[in-house]
Amino acid sequence: MPETGKPRQPATPVRLRKRKEFLAVRRGEKRRGRFFLLEVLDRGNQDAPRVGFTVTKKVGNAVVRNRIRRRLREAVRVHAARDMQPGNDYVIVGREELLAAPFAEIKTELSRRLRKAL
Repeated sequence: MPETGKPRQPATPVRLRKRKEFLAVRRGEKRRGRFFLLEVLDRGNQDAPRVGFTVTKKVGNAVVRNRIRRRLREAVRVHAARDMQPGNDYVIVGREELLAAPFAEIKTELSRRLRKAL
């Protein structure tokens, strides 16, 4: 396929979906933030980054937890995906404070945590 001259978009991260994958990431580094906990595991290859989202039941009912997950997914999609390193798995554990935070603040905090050197 010929090049169109457009800059290539970074590959969107693949989603983690299985419990086993989430548990594996817990062995990695933990980066704590105001709005979320970010767990990072280097898989040791150069495949596309993978990301999973979770919110504990302590935070609230299903409606609240889903709103938090949706905000996190959107922040990753529009802003933070380009900061994810190939070969890494990321699990983002959302906190209740995320609901009241301005979206711009969530995006910058997430990018800052992702760029932190391992």
